Amino acid sequence: MKSAVAKKELELALAGRFGAVFQRREKQPAESVPTGIGEIDARLNGFPRGAITEIHGTASSGRTSLLLSALAVATTQEETCALVDTSDTFDLSSAADARVACDRLLWVRCSGSVERAFKATDLLLQSGGFGLVTLNLADVAAKHTRRIITSWWFRFRRVIENTPTVLIVVTSVPCTRSCAALVLEVKNEGPGWPNTGSSVLENNGAKLTMKESREHSTPRLLLVTGSTPALWPSLTLGEGPGERGYESLTPPPSSPERE
Repeated sequence: MKSAVAKKELELALAGRFGAVFQRREKQPAESVPTGIGEIDARLNGFPRGAITEIHGTASSGRTSLLLSALAVATTQEETCALVDTSDTFDLSSAADARVACDRLLWVRCSGSVERAFKATDLLLQSGGFGLVTLNLADVAAKHTRRIITSWWFRFRRVIENTPTVLIVVTSVPCTRSCAALVLEVKNEGPGWPNTGSSVLENNGAKLTMKESREHSTPRLLLVTGSTPALWPSLTLGEGPGERGYESLTPPPSSPERE
């Protein structure tokens, strides 16, 4: 009883001196940025704000098309966006064709330096004011992305918590581990997913089969595109594979990669 009274007196004293700083705030419903693809938005409501979304897949799988679609929606809604281009592979003409408003997009070219890309991303997230920030590691070799230390992802996740910023990480292989709020794997295997027994929707000949993975705490979806990944007439969301095993990494002080 005495401890409860003492705790209440301490809370009142702190409130009188510091106001509502120490009061617990209710967690607000997560907001999101639409992907621009109706089927995905209907299932996921877009990319969650204040969190990391990872898009991974091989070349020509549709990962860039998905990214450009999200950038087009965000810039059309007058969001200020940034793209950290590790390998200088971002194509402005493709972005313009996807209706990305390039005057609202900050393009950071890193000339193949992974360390420079991570430091640029860190500065952008710390500065605030961006609705969507993309770290494009898609053309970095898998052996390098797998060596990126976990502390960078935890740092990014911590920086954007409780902010309106979406961080999208585009890679060839999964590397954000448990730090991502959403993981999307993109494959180019054809319009069908034979063993998925979930709801099937037909719309002007386009077939959509959706199945959500429940094996991991992080939502994981597999997107299987048709033979033309730049177009999305056929889209399958299926259960993604399990997380790959990663050896424990010891973070060095400055580089995103392990020595």
